[in-house]
Amino acid sequence: MDKGNLSIVSEFVLLGLCHSWNIQVLFLVIFLILYLIIISGNIVIMILIITDPRLHSPMYFLLANLSFVDMWLSSVTTPKMITDFLRENKIISFGGCMCQILYVHFVGGGEMVLLVVMAYDRFVAVCKPLHYSTIMSLQKCTGLVVTSWTIGFVHAMSQMAVIVQLPFCGPREIDSFFCDIPLVIKLACIDSYNLGILMNADSGVLAMTCFILLLISYTYILLAIRQSSETGASKALSTCTAHITVVVLFFGPCIFIYVWPLSITWVDKFLAVFYSVITPLLNPAIYTLRNKEIKDAMKRFRRYYIHSKGNI
Repeated sequence: MDKGNLSIVSEFVLLGLCHSWNIQVLFLVIFLILYLIIISGNIVIMILIITDPRLHSPMYFLLANLSFVDMWLSSVTTPKMITDFLRENKIISFGGCMCQILYVHFVGGGEMVLLVVMAYDRFVAVCKPLHYSTIMSLQKCTGLVVTSWTIGFVHAMSQMAVIVQLPFCGPREIDSFFCDIPLVIKLACIDSYNLGILMNADSGVLAMTCFILLLISYTYILLAIRQSSETGASKALSTCTAHITVVVLFFGPCIFIYVWPLSITWVDKFLAVFYSVITPLLNPAIYTLRNKEIKDAMKRFRRYYIHSKGNI
């Protein structure tokens, strides 16, 4: 559209989570603490997996990638939200807004596919244990992770190719704490109803395809677990429960935003906070609290650290 070049809007105004100054100060403290926990928690998981030889397996390689993705997903929107709590005018440039949209869909789309890859890893481990090391080689895992990033990038670029061409010449207030496609499209100086449905469908197809693949994978896994020995079944069930919990926490908000939008402002804000802050926060807790190998690795790392300090 040539009209996109005539856009006279150079910045947008984010209305944030609320208007009360006292509540914003409270949110500033809460979200700053949560963000620091997200960063430190996911960094700890990545360091443990990289440094501990006992965690050098396909499952933990994928978990380290998930921690990196979660940390990046939260960093796209949360720092801006935290600093905006201190500002009366929450301004974001047109370029900054487009960057947020690009990275949210790039990282979010990549995480959806990565969760499918992790489910495939558990499927092979439970249903084809004798062939696990052959099927899930380092080369195969690396290829699957690269594929997840590639799909996320293609998805994000398909969205950006449309939205950067839209003409913005009137309203510039976005009733949220970050730029997302459904809200930005409403500000375009065209009839955006059908375009909004099309863009949501783009995200919805990716989300629902991944979600259905995950349901199929974990159904097969749970059926296989029922036929396993009691000891093996207990360990596999514990691992899969953690994975399923993460899947539900991540895909739930995404489905209600892009597949079945409720169009209720406070609900949309809550869901956006959930998948950009709460899910990256809960992932490290879910995997560490329910995973014996991670907890043992933390004990070994702590003993090594204390021993090293004692020798200084």
